[in-house]
Amino acid sequence: MRVKEMIETRLQAAFAPDLLEVANESHRHAGHAGDDGTGESHFALKIRAPALAAMSRVERHRAVTRALGDVMARIHALAIDAG
Repeated sequence: MRVKEMIETRLQAAFAPDLLEVANESHRHAGHAGDDGTGESHFALKIRAPALAAMSRVERHRAVTRALGDVMARIHALAIDAG
């Protein structure tokens, strides 16, 4: 399974979001630090879910990274827009 699909699957299961957009931005970082050559190292996500709405920004980011669990070890950079 591709990393993008793993991110989507984990976040859908954890939060049943109203909105989930996951963008693979690895091509923008080719040859830079963290580029592992797989084309799956840098991601940006936007998530909106009732479970996240009452949390602070830091708590939302922590909840997202917790939900991703071991998938985080495969990601060099993750930009999170959560609410």
